[in-house]
Amino acid sequence: MPHVSHPLIPPDRIEERAYQTNIAKHALDGNTLVVLPTGMGKTAVALRVAAERLALGKILMLAPTKPLVEQHFRYFSQNLLLEEGDVAMFTGSNPPAKRIEMWGGARLCISTPEVIKNDLIAERYTLRDVSLLIVDECHRTVGNYAYVFIAERYAATAAQPLILGMTASPGSDPEMVAEICGHLAINIVESRVETDADVRPYVHEREIEYRTVNLPEDLWLALSVLNSMIEDRLSTLADLGYRVPRREALSMKALNGIMAQIQSRMQQRDRTAYTAVSVHAELMKLKHGVTMAESQGTTALKAYLSRLESEGASGAGSKASKRLCADERFKRLLALADSWTRELHPKADEVVRIVLDQLVLDPDSRVIVFATYRDGVSMLVNHLAEAGVPAIRFVGQASRDAEKGLSQKEQIEAIRKFREGEYHVLVATSVGEEGLDIPSTDLVVFYEAVPSEVRSIQRKGRTGRNSAGKIIVLITKGTTDETFRWVSNTREKQMQKGVKAMRGGNVPAVPVPAGSSAAEGGQLTLADAAIRAATLAAGGGEDRPAVVVDNREMSSKVAEHLSNLGAKITLAALPVGDYAIGDRVLVERKTAQDFVDTLVDRDLFGQIASLAESASRPVLIVEGGSIADLYELRNIHPNAIRNTLASIAVDFDVSLIFTRDAEETAGMLYAFARREMGEAKGERSFHRHKSARSGREELEYILTAVPEVGPKAAREILAAFGTLRAVFSASAEELMQVKGVGEKTAGGIVEAAERKYS
Repeated sequence: MPHVSHPLIPPDRIEERAYQTNIAKHALDGNTLVVLPTGMGKTAVALRVAAERLALGKILMLAPTKPLVEQHFRYFSQNLLLEEGDVAMFTGSNPPAKRIEMWGGARLCISTPEVIKNDLIAERYTLRDVSLLIVDECHRTVGNYAYVFIAERYAATAAQPLILGMTASPGSDPEMVAEICGHLAINIVESRVETDADVRPYVHEREIEYRTVNLPEDLWLALSVLNSMIEDRLSTLADLGYRVPRREALSMKALNGIMAQIQSRMQQRDRTAYTAVSVHAELMKLKHGVTMAESQGTTALKAYLSRLESEGASGAGSKASKRLCADERFKRLLALADSWTRELHPKADEVVRIVLDQLVLDPDSRVIVFATYRDGVSMLVNHLAEAGVPAIRFVGQASRDAEKGLSQKEQIEAIRKFREGEYHVLVATSVGEEGLDIPSTDLVVFYEAVPSEVRSIQRKGRTGRNSAGKIIVLITKGTTDETFRWVSNTREKQMQKGVKAMRGGNVPAVPVPAGSSAAEGGQLTLADAAIRAATLAAGGGEDRPAVVVDNREMSSKVAEHLSNLGAKITLAALPVGDYAIGDRVLVERKTAQDFVDTLVDRDLFGQIASLAESASRPVLIVEGGSIADLYELRNIHPNAIRNTLASIAVDFDVSLIFTRDAEETAGMLYAFARREMGEAKGERSFHRHKSARSGREELEYILTAVPEVGPKAAREILAAFGTLRAVFSASAEELMQVKGVGEKTAGGIVEAAERKYS
């Protein structure tokens, strides 16, 4: 067979396929979205485009997980004729200083997006010399995902930008596809399906079989109890005047519609909305229980009911959980669940039969079993082990309850063991759907049907890559499994139709909002100019407002907006607060929901006290609502909210600011930073000179200059001693008599009083 011939690609290494050649050629003409079925060589296309663009500058490839990054690193290292160190792999485990060094020496960098986003915001390097940005699994380029920020920053700063987005499934929702294309500035779409003439020679047969099972009596009984409780909650909402569907038609879409009605009533100050919110939460929990019973089985349902029981018994548990647990029907359901000593859902035994049949047919087979929930993954691993089939578990990193996640290193090791045959069966959640490089998977089993066409396509793509494969989907009769099967199939067809339409140049467009970095006629907007100034100006850091951002705040968009405004950002682990500005201003940011949750469930006043003690100008920003909105979020009496806000402002002397969203929060922080920059330069506005402070404030301000003394402590000490002379003349023992003053604070004052000027 012919192979690709290129000076940077080893001979006889990459198979020449006409459709890949055509796609790679067109991808050099403009920002391109490549939609190819899994196993059809998206990475080979990316390699060929990268080989062409290397002469123009650095290549940056993004992938959503560390296992995928490691996989791409191996592929590009083996298939490009570059020097050692020319291909670099970035992950969060590389310290910033090392990444800066690697970035300077690498010609091709492969990274998770969060690492690049943080480095760009902290200005550790720029994308100016990047000649190609490859975005793998680019269907994620929506909302707040890091791909969005990087793509827009790249378009604004690169000298010769070109973007290549790759996915097996962009989705069937036209608005979502338009958002992806908008963020990546796509103007070319290259897609193929398995029936296309130039692809068909490389496609291996994939047989899809749907196997139905019957729900056992115990689970039908559990369902009847759950459905009875759902009927009661729907009746309660109907009695309150809400439009509700029949219980059989209660889908997530219907539940979202009910919530929209509740929110509308809240805006009208309807008191019934508070009751309705809690009833809606009960419905959500009960509906999830129905899903567990129908598609997952007794092990998953029993674990879920146990978690609900623990939540209801906890002092911090929600009212919804407490009311559910107080329902006599729920108690009977718990008693029934206690009698389940093994998995009763027939799907579990069916998985064992399917796997054993496959391994008898071919002992060297590789089988992937997909299950949506971790409880199901653990149950299946144990069920297979009892049948004499060792299987390896593959789940995400986060640990939930008793279920421990897998670190990225453990994920990579699990894939290696499966690929090399140490385990023939991999049982995975959705984390195994994207980009696994397991070329010889012979069978994929869906423990349940999934309504998402993206997930369904990715699961199916795990087999039939290098040889014929089989897909078996388990369906429970008379349940949502049947509905999800048809929903997924319909959406897959819609997606293929939509992608096919885009081939002819009909790339979906989204309206460009005011202030967006997209400009008409190719001209830079003010936002673009700010980005360029922030990222490209050599040595200009001292002339820009500076903000220290706590690492935990990088999950919000505030830091992105600050960076786009031109602020100089430093990332750090702040012991108190979220944003530090100069040596005086410390800002704590809370969403409106987090504010009321912290007030009810955690120690809000303790956090405020720490903030007040840590800065001479402490600020609390409440984002995403007004004072009136706070009244409605947790059914807290308005007087309680008012008293809390009054205490924050008066007792703790913390400035309180409400902002609409992350962008407005960033604007406020930028304004603070500009003023502090002016203060540092000695610039005084009419309300910043010394006479603006009262005599009392002036004394407090002077005392807080002692490193160990916060504003609250300064007030207490001055109230006790009366004058600064008396304070600085006091002994440590005398100072420690003041409420709240400890040995460290007292020692700091005495040391300051005795320190010689030099």
